[in-house]
Amino acid sequence: MFQTPFMRPTRSPREVFDWAVGQAEVCDRLGFTEYWIGEHATMSYESIPNPELVIAAAARGTDNIVLAPGAHLPAYHHPGTLALQVSWLTHVTQGRYILGVGAGAYPSDGAVRGLKDLSNNHKMMIESIDIMQRIWQGKPFHYEGAFWKAGFPEAVDGHEWRDPRPYGGKVRLAMAGLSPNSPTLAYAGKNNYLPLSVYAGEAAIANHWETYEAAAKEAGHAVDRSDLRVVRDVVVADSDAEAKKLAVEGGMGQAWLNYLLPVYKQFGLLQKMLPGHDLNDVDVDTLAEHVWIVGSPDTVTEKLASIQERTGGWGTTLVYGHDYTENPGPWNHSLELLTTEVAPKLQDA
Repeated sequence: MFQTPFMRPTRSPREVFDWAVGQAEVCDRLGFTEYWIGEHATMSYESIPNPELVIAAAARGTDNIVLAPGAHLPAYHHPGTLALQVSWLTHVTQGRYILGVGAGAYPSDGAVRGLKDLSNNHKMMIESIDIMQRIWQGKPFHYEGAFWKAGFPEAVDGHEWRDPRPYGGKVRLAMAGLSPNSPTLAYAGKNNYLPLSVYAGEAAIANHWETYEAAAKEAGHAVDRSDLRVVRDVVVADSDAEAKKLAVEGGMGQAWLNYLLPVYKQFGLLQKMLPGHDLNDVDVDTLAEHVWIVGSPDTVTEKLASIQERTGGWGTTLVYGHDYTENPGPWNHSLELLTTEVAPKLQDA
């Protein structure tokens, strides 16, 4: 699951927190393999500023699922602080952790930190990752770069510093791409980080993998398409009609109508999702038919298999989390059908 989360702005922070932690526990119980939590400072529908708090709470109530910020935005964190926090969480989760990082796309999130221009965010992210990797070695150094000053202290007689090395000695990193020929995914491929494709149309899935693969091979890294994660809106019910009703009339439909449609139009992404459509005529029925993956277990299995074939495929589907707090039963049943009915058929295909 990718719990960004798309929660109604009327939800209180406690309601959002409880829902996010509870969904991690549901997903773990049902056999989901990963649970990603977004980081946003100002967006009304994406309302978790501190994914690490959800991860820490979820670590206590889950046993197997991997927990991951999706993604921390290093331009908005001092790398020393973030490195120590991440290392600690790898131990709290006992290795059930992936560090997702991103440059940050929303100007308002930058403005809160006094950044009016986000053009350096990618460079800040790269420098921050380099610093964090050095801190995780636990060896003394001092660094003064273009954006950050950081280091690890020299030993002092009679006093031992706490070990900053992560659980197992290494942190798995992942990066998400949204735009065509994503520079972030190219950087991920160059550095052998896990790739994540945020859905922007079927052509984008293929392009994202090609961008990642080319950079990885140029750097001498072997790649496996099963490492690719793709984020999609998915709802499953016992019948096609029930699934469409749950999607259109529930939290998914509300989030798209009130938030995602305007955002995707603003960033020019809707055209790529719906080539040949008049964007003025796009409504939830159009989305249910052409963008979301909605239906009975057989229908969803067929849709996912067809998309995999057309795009070249991927290894892990990340299901967007939506706001079904008032009546979670049908939504949780959708998650259950994904693991008990859909996934086994795709694995056997």
